[in-house]
Amino acid sequence: MPSLQVRELPEPIYRRLQEEARKERRNFAQQAIVTLAKGLGLNDNPKQRRAAVLKDIKENPVVLSVPDLIDPVSLVREDRDR
Repeated sequence: MPSLQVRELPEPIYRRLQEEARKERRNFAQQAIVTLAKGLGLNDNPKQRRAAVLKDIKENPVVLSVPDLIDPVSLVREDRDR
């Protein structure tokens, strides 16, 4: 996984990240990742991600083109008649 090092981070940003990490019971690196993801508009909430995927599935259903299938009733009948 890639890493990121930030030099000369302004003190107010550092303190705010530290404060948020403490509130959310995360370490500093975890909080920085969460904050960056939110700032970039990346959806980190599993419930929201799941809802978005389900919405996409409903709006764009996959239509499979299946060749003509044999009727299962006729297959069962054929087996029974043997």
